[in-house]
Amino acid sequence: MQQDGKIFIGKSSKPEYLDLRLANRHGLVTGATGTGKTVTLQVLAEGFSDAGVPVFAADIKGDLSGIAAKGEPKDFILKRVADVGLEGYENKAYPTVFWDVLGAKGHPVRATVEDMGPLLLSRMLELNEVQEGVLNIAFRVAADEVAAGNKDFLLLDLEDLRSILTSVSDRSKELSARYGNIAATSVGAIQRRLLVLEEQGANQFFGEPELEIGDFLRTTSDGRGIVNLLAADKLMEKPRLYATFLLWMLTKLWQTLPEVGDPPKPKLVFFFDEAHLLFADAPKALLERIEQIARLVRSKGVGVYFVTQNPMDVPDTVSSQLGNRVQHALRAFTPQEQRAVKAAASTFRPNPDLDTERVILELKVGEALVSMLENKGEPSIVQRTLIRPPSGRIGPLTDAERKGLIESSPVYGKYEDALDSHSAHEVLAARGRQAAAAETEAAKQKEAEAKSWTRVIFGRGPRGGMSVGEQVARDVSRSLMRSAITQFRNAILKAILGGRRR
Repeated sequence: MQQDGKIFIGKSSKPEYLDLRLANRHGLVTGATGTGKTVTLQVLAEGFSDAGVPVFAADIKGDLSGIAAKGEPKDFILKRVADVGLEGYENKAYPTVFWDVLGAKGHPVRATVEDMGPLLLSRMLELNEVQEGVLNIAFRVAADEVAAGNKDFLLLDLEDLRSILTSVSDRSKELSARYGNIAATSVGAIQRRLLVLEEQGANQFFGEPELEIGDFLRTTSDGRGIVNLLAADKLMEKPRLYATFLLWMLTKLWQTLPEVGDPPKPKLVFFFDEAHLLFADAPKALLERIEQIARLVRSKGVGVYFVTQNPMDVPDTVSSQLGNRVQHALRAFTPQEQRAVKAAASTFRPNPDLDTERVILELKVGEALVSMLENKGEPSIVQRTLIRPPSGRIGPLTDAERKGLIESSPVYGKYEDALDSHSAHEVLAARGRQAAAAETEAAKQKEAEAKSWTRVIFGRGPRGGMSVGEQVARDVSRSLMRSAITQFRNAILKAILGGRRR
């Protein structure tokens, strides 16, 4: 049943395959909750791994972790094996590396603030246009410092970002003429958003050692691709953070990997689960970035597969680039859901023997409408397909199983301990100490000059533990008092002597 260069997905009136040559043309897996999307994702991930293609996927509910354990030959699985005519089926575990932004259920994943960039960080912080402008100024000031030769002026963690924002605010009059207006209220708003982000655990994400993309591209000694799973159950509690993080990873792949054109198989396949979170309320600049990455990352040998409930969650500009499609059942109880069914049906190449719109509503769990790219890249006629069962476990790992796999991972110990490098925070703190020392020295110099003038005027230095200012004030007061007494005495004498003469 298996064919070289292809992944067996399931059976319709014929076997349905995903051609590895065209797997980097991206894809879309959609369907309502409970219709079998996760199992389909696992089947695809196993197929890519068997073909020597590394995989990255976000594990939203933890169910996908079962791919790392050997499946069990249960009756319903064996029946499905027979129904799809799957020859040589066996249960087996797949090489898996677990990752976790929070560092609890996998190796920590870190990025520097500088690498995240102002656009994605603004999205993560939910900044408005004015606040985003101030954040851009902060990044530009830091970049200009590095260009001027201050190589340690790096934005690595949130402490660095806080320090540069404080510095920009303090120097706002000086910097506004060059970079534009810097409102103290905007800086304050960004600082508050950073505090919220820190409370959500972002401190563990920003910093070093930064993730090396090469660790996602590993294969085993027997040639199977490593399946990289991101534990995203806790991360999903912060949807904006989750979506921005995965978009950062896609951006890093695009910026890091070399051009390879159309290879015989992808270098990496990236599954983006709950993809609607990426596009919800996204500003125009961010949508343009997503479209650009989806269009260009293909030439880097990366296939991106969006997984979501509704095909309308993905904008047309991105959806048009998703050639390989698996559509599970949809529900259509409301007018909006009915429009979604029509939209989903219209994206497939029509099958004269199939009422696509009606079938979408009738699909059973584990069934899907499948259309894959074939020949020179044209979509195949849509077929109602029974999805093959996975070889790994259907269901999550236990905590003990996960811990054992993490500790035996090829990257164990590389990312576990955070680094605190010399960066912008330390540079600005050193400048602050230097400025304070200079002020202290200037104050001492002024006091010394005042003492010198006191000696010149009064011929003596400070007395009785009094400061120079106190002594000057006392001496002036005494001088005035003497002058007043003298004038009063002269006035009395003049009055007395003048009276005697009269």
